[in-house]
Amino acid sequence: MSSPPGRRARVSSPGTSRQGSDAREEVRRRLKDLIDANRVMIFSKSYCPHSTRVKELFSSLGVDYNILELDQVEDGANVQEVLKEISNQKTVPNIFVNKVHVGGCDRTFQAHHNGLLQKLLQEDLAHDFDLIIIGGGSGGLSCAKEAANLGKKVMVLDFVVPSPQGSSWGLGGTCVNVGCIPKKLMHQAALLGQALQDSRRFGWEYNQQVKHNWEVMTEAIQNHISSLNWGYRLTLREKGVTYVNAYGEFVELHKIKATNKKGQETFYTASKFVIATGERPRYLGIQGDKEYCITSDDLFSLPYCPGRTLVIGSSYVGLECAGFLAGLGLDVTVMVRSVLLRGFDQEMAEKVGSYMEQQGVKFQRKFTPVLVQQMEKGSPGVLKVVAKSTEGPETVEGTYNTVLLAIGRDSCTRKIGLEKIGVKINEKNGKIPVNDVEQTNVPHVYAIGDILEGKPELTPVAIQAGKLLARRLFGASLEKVYHTLFWPLEWTVAGRDNNTCYAKIICNKFDNERVVGFHLLGPNAGEITQGFAAAMKCGLTKQLLNDTIGIHPTCGEVFTTLEITKSSGLEITQKGC
Repeated sequence: MSSPPGRRARVSSPGTSRQGSDAREEVRRRLKDLIDANRVMIFSKSYCPHSTRVKELFSSLGVDYNILELDQVEDGANVQEVLKEISNQKTVPNIFVNKVHVGGCDRTFQAHHNGLLQKLLQEDLAHDFDLIIIGGGSGGLSCAKEAANLGKKVMVLDFVVPSPQGSSWGLGGTCVNVGCIPKKLMHQAALLGQALQDSRRFGWEYNQQVKHNWEVMTEAIQNHISSLNWGYRLTLREKGVTYVNAYGEFVELHKIKATNKKGQETFYTASKFVIATGERPRYLGIQGDKEYCITSDDLFSLPYCPGRTLVIGSSYVGLECAGFLAGLGLDVTVMVRSVLLRGFDQEMAEKVGSYMEQQGVKFQRKFTPVLVQQMEKGSPGVLKVVAKSTEGPETVEGTYNTVLLAIGRDSCTRKIGLEKIGVKINEKNGKIPVNDVEQTNVPHVYAIGDILEGKPELTPVAIQAGKLLARRLFGASLEKVYHTLFWPLEWTVAGRDNNTCYAKIICNKFDNERVVGFHLLGPNAGEITQGFAAAMKCGLTKQLLNDTIGIHPTCGEVFTTLEITKSSGLEITQKGC
């Protein structure tokens, strides 16, 4: 039994007296209202044969639908342009089912043939949340906060499965807990040791023996990280985001199971989902690797000094860790399978290696480990490592106190129920293919961050992607942005004041928000300002700053994340990195 012809929707003109940007936002709001209010919303043109095919499909299914004929509304071209911003599709028909963008004619028929369209039509509109995000790292938190700012009901599920050595951490993801932040703080500790040596040449005289205390350093760093964890939880609470410390797993197209550390299960539904689960360190798959080796998941909270250390792997993670461990006075060897910093400029990579050798780091090239055996227990103990040459039958043995694996990372996508809802992944590496707007092959499921195929695995990229995805899903906001206080990472452990440093830009609102003033109070202000001065000469605008990926963690990146206007009077104190 066919349904009656689709109901005609209207988008009245906001009038010519209003400013262009305000009128555009009004059109956007009305289009979003149509999408949210109708089970099936078809944007079409009355003469388009593809639009006719889609209408006939829904009629044959007995499904009522609403239509907006863009060729029959006032200023239809402008309406279609705004619709393109919402859906990233410039053609008609443009179909939404239960608020989910299905696509055009071909994608709608494809969804019909593979059963996805029927599942979307059967979904109850009354979901628990507008958006559920799986993963509380940089990208997930950025997306959650932005979606909440846009008035949506949001949940974040975050759960850290302990490493084989038992390490786990709080809200904030890899960067904050076991990545950029503790790495740079330990690097700072090594730099301070180097500065002590340099200081004699600047006239500093001291006779007492100076040594490094690993336990004091790690306690201070972990205390700082705990403050960041709490700050993120507080920010989510202030923005009305529901945070649950539980492991998320899809069980149905719009339903997810959340399992807490006690094994208790709770189920939640949402209109849309964002996967932001990130990656975890890879293991060798040899005898003794998970039993006796550590990774970056464990190093930064290690309760004892690692002693003589073998770093297996020559990625930037491996070389960074080797560098600061050697800077703290430890005996460090790096085992290299092939080349240093694969994928980077090899001339520069070899210069890095040569410098590290000058600083006492040893390199064991063209070898891969085949066995890790515990010789003595302790904190640290003694481990024997047997390695085989990649160029012949030669084997070598060495004894170390700690073996640190840095051989790559694997995407956390294989145990979250993606196969149950049909989300495709690259079976080789676990990464998720997405389109230009981070949408997976299942229309209401999106993905951001390190798990994306062919995308940079960088914290600032994830932060920016999360924010922009939320704006695309739930509507853009007009921003005028000027100033903030910030806390340099180097100041945190040293206990310096956390809201002394200040950044401010002044924009000409009538010249595309061109930056005409740049102010910075903080470390390395001259170096930072010099670079931005050249950009200002080239016509730097606020939008260009917004679109710039920050180098993290640095002081200069604060100018890529400014969000508060001075005239708003909003709080500008900092609670995280």
